[in-house]
Amino acid sequence: MKVVFLAMFITSSAINLSSQPSNLPPIPKPGPLAQPRSLQQVGLPLDQTRATIPPDNPQTPEKVALGQKLFFDGRLSADGTVACATCHDPARAFTDGKPVSVGIHGQAGQRNSPTVLNALYNKTQFWDGRVTTLEEQAELPITNPIEMGQTNMDAAVASIQAIKEYRDSFQSVFGRPPNTPDVLRAIASYERTLLSFNSPFDRFIAGDGNAIDDSAKRGWKLFNTQARCNKCHALSDNQPNLTNFTDNDFHNIGVGIIRHHIVPLARQAEQLVNSGNSAAIDRAAIQSKMSVLGRFLVTKKQPDIASFKTQNLRNLLLTAPYFHDGSQETLWDTMDHYNKGDGVQNPFLDQDIQPLALSEDQINDLVALMASLTSDDYKEQAARELDRQRAIAKTNRPQRNTARAFGPKPVQPPPPSQ
Repeated sequence: MKVVFLAMFITSSAINLSSQPSNLPPIPKPGPLAQPRSLQQVGLPLDQTRATIPPDNPQTPEKVALGQKLFFDGRLSADGTVACATCHDPARAFTDGKPVSVGIHGQAGQRNSPTVLNALYNKTQFWDGRVTTLEEQAELPITNPIEMGQTNMDAAVASIQAIKEYRDSFQSVFGRPPNTPDVLRAIASYERTLLSFNSPFDRFIAGDGNAIDDSAKRGWKLFNTQARCNKCHALSDNQPNLTNFTDNDFHNIGVGIIRHHIVPLARQAEQLVNSGNSAAIDRAAIQSKMSVLGRFLVTKKQPDIASFKTQNLRNLLLTAPYFHDGSQETLWDTMDHYNKGDGVQNPFLDQDIQPLALSEDQINDLVALMASLTSDDYKEQAARELDRQRAIAKTNRPQRNTARAFGPKPVQPPPPSQ
């Protein structure tokens, strides 16, 4: 079946939010950054992109336009105040700039919103990989009590069914009235057009030696050597996969391990995980302390305790704060975390996490490399954010620990028996 992608702006799908009550928090409006992206981007893997389209949900311009409209429509939420775009704002590279996302009635979750940009390449979705497809991913926030708050998908569909414009669109696109599978197919189809490459680094890899500066070039060398970033962010030492700079795997990197009693939580979670109830597991991941268990909530395997998916590094300056819990404010904080090796009293720490002995100049070079992964669409915003983070880093570095960064790897305690 021929794959159809959009390489032009869709203007007919703009949402008129003026009809919503004025006391509701604003939902981001679609603009140029929300539009489906061109396939003609340096660094974009065309064959891999086409391979992400499922046979039962082919791309069409009309379906993508419908999905974009749903993505920005608060009427999918229980009280009309939250849309997909609330947590995935195009102006912030489809994140929300908060440590953890906030849903209906101002309720805060437990996890940071990952970007939707290039999510079509993910082998799993969510920080713990509890679903595999964009269609599955689209459903769970809608029915999560503290995200979009619908009691079930039937309730969400009913709100769409009541709107003539949607009834007509679904009939035109799918040949039938609004229903759960088609709502999810439309949203996923739109998300598959959110492709983001065309960065200075992409042009450098393509052969333009002047596309990035000397600092970023030194950062790229460090990335693959002393800094050990490639262990998780390039998949293979010999043939690095630079699509999203992720191995699509899960790692315990020591985030938040001191703040939580991990093993008792894991024991409590086993019964829930054994139930196989995906909605209940989703609620535990977003609403409870069990969120810190990460991948364990899905696999029940002890090595996966407090492990989370490797983050996409593209447009990183626009997706702060960092890590699954949004605990690191700047890229300098993030590098300080890795530089010291973390690991204190963490029996589940990934074996590749160890002190890196990086100097301040080397950390600056790695930040320069990460800045070079910004797509041209976000160039100006990223420059402002880099200045902001640099100013913070000059006066506030809570994760910095030079003694540990240049010391031996701490001896980890053995995993406790369960």
